[in-house]
Amino acid sequence: MPSSAGPSIDTITEGGRVTQVGEGQEAEESAPQVTTFGAPTAGEVLAERYELVEHINNDSAGRLVWRGIDVILRRPVAVVLRYPGGDSATEMLQGAVAASRVIHPNLVGVYDAIDEAERAYVVREWVDGHSLRELVADGPLDPARATTIGNAVASALAAVHATGMVHGNVHPGTVMISDDGRVVLADARTDGADNHQSDVRAVGGVLYFALTGHWPHAEAPLRGATAGHGRAAIPDAVRDAGGAIAAPRQIRAGVPAYLDDLTMDLLDAEIEPPSSDVLAAELARLDVSADEQFLDNGGPLRFTPDTGEVPSPLAAAGGRKVAIGIAGLLAVALVGLLIGISTLGGDDNPQTNPVAAPSSNAPVDEAAPAAVTAGPLKISTARIIDPEGDRTEVRNADKVFDGNEDDGWETQTYKGRANFGNLKQGMGVWVDLGGEHTVKSVQVLLSARGASAQLYAGSTERPSSSAGDAQLFADYKKTAIGQPFQEHEGTKMTFNGFNADQKYRYLLFWITELPSSDGGYKLGVQEITVQGS
Repeated sequence: MPSSAGPSIDTITEGGRVTQVGEGQEAEESAPQVTTFGAPTAGEVLAERYELVEHINNDSAGRLVWRGIDVILRRPVAVVLRYPGGDSATEMLQGAVAASRVIHPNLVGVYDAIDEAERAYVVREWVDGHSLRELVADGPLDPARATTIGNAVASALAAVHATGMVHGNVHPGTVMISDDGRVVLADARTDGADNHQSDVRAVGGVLYFALTGHWPHAEAPLRGATAGHGRAAIPDAVRDAGGAIAAPRQIRAGVPAYLDDLTMDLLDAEIEPPSSDVLAAELARLDVSADEQFLDNGGPLRFTPDTGEVPSPLAAAGGRKVAIGIAGLLAVALVGLLIGISTLGGDDNPQTNPVAAPSSNAPVDEAAPAAVTAGPLKISTARIIDPEGDRTEVRNADKVFDGNEDDGWETQTYKGRANFGNLKQGMGVWVDLGGEHTVKSVQVLLSARGASAQLYAGSTERPSSSAGDAQLFADYKKTAIGQPFQEHEGTKMTFNGFNADQKYRYLLFWITELPSSDGGYKLGVQEITVQGS
């Protein structure tokens, strides 16, 4: 193979199959090959041990990547070489030496690091397989596989962080999936520009990329990469008018809510991320087979800002479901204990029963408030929220609460993809209850099965412009009600999960995926009913 810069550093072609070297940076297509003293040649043996077999390409950091053979152990190796060596190779060698101290199945093994002054090189494990970047080029991964990859990367980082090191270069190009399914992380950096938290947040980026095919940090290109290379070559995330990224569930169908929440929490700069070992444990809990992944939708670890208080061990272990479940069991046990104590002892009067039998003659405590019974709430106004539309679909919103289930508001027919033809991140129906109410549930009747939607609540009234719609959606999506419905099998969606201590007036039913209809994708909202008091 010629020694000029070739294809992406991630790949070479051997007899039609793709082989990965795991370096993770893009080659500079326009960079000329400069011949200086120390340039390697095919067949040369370095350190009397590593034979150079084939030049793969040059990466954007100025290094040459070769496929080689360890002539002593007779195994393939990757040789990453820079010439001249000396000061210009310090970062590369320091990173290799540090990485060689960490042995973990999800880290690329580093075998040797040598500085010969006129050139320096690192010898490490050769990986046959694909980078995550190349794997997702064929389409986003299913949630189970994305979780497995995220778990492997977090586990690798936990091993690195346990030594006090920082990886500093986690992105889709440095995450490798070998032909036998092993996931490994390569190409650690030691330039001091990153820390443990940035490593952990990068796992959120890896999850986001695996689930959507978009990189949420495209505004921060790979260090040393020219325009069009490295991270900058990966498609940017879908963003709203304010620059906020869309959640994976808003981009594609089939992403479980707990995985969506975890990914977005990791990417939220205002939420302190967990340590890498805690994240690895949480992803291991979620790393289940595709057949089981929707059975336990208890929610992942939710990260909260540091308040200075000692966190609960339950919170540290992850899992709101665990905490709620244990709290419920404790409450039941406490009630049972009190009843048992009252029944079996502590009272000499056998006539006294702690649990009064129902009686029509029981005295009424006139001071006690009457029980409030939930019933239908009247919707006073409904409007269509369409931040990225041309205002042609905003009519007939009043039909969603006119009591006629056969006639409602509907979208246009979109072609190509269920996410509004990839033209917009979604549309919604905004409703005004006319005043603040305690809301128990919201039911939405749709024209067809297979839609994806979420219910949000807010405190601002819907403006009359597209720009106002964008701001309203950005404000409302901070308060989700219940669980999103992804590819719901029925035509009725019921949203619970309202806070009993909170009053609501404005609600937003937000649609992200349309069911197929008439050769395209289309949805009608037939009727929205609200229960409360």
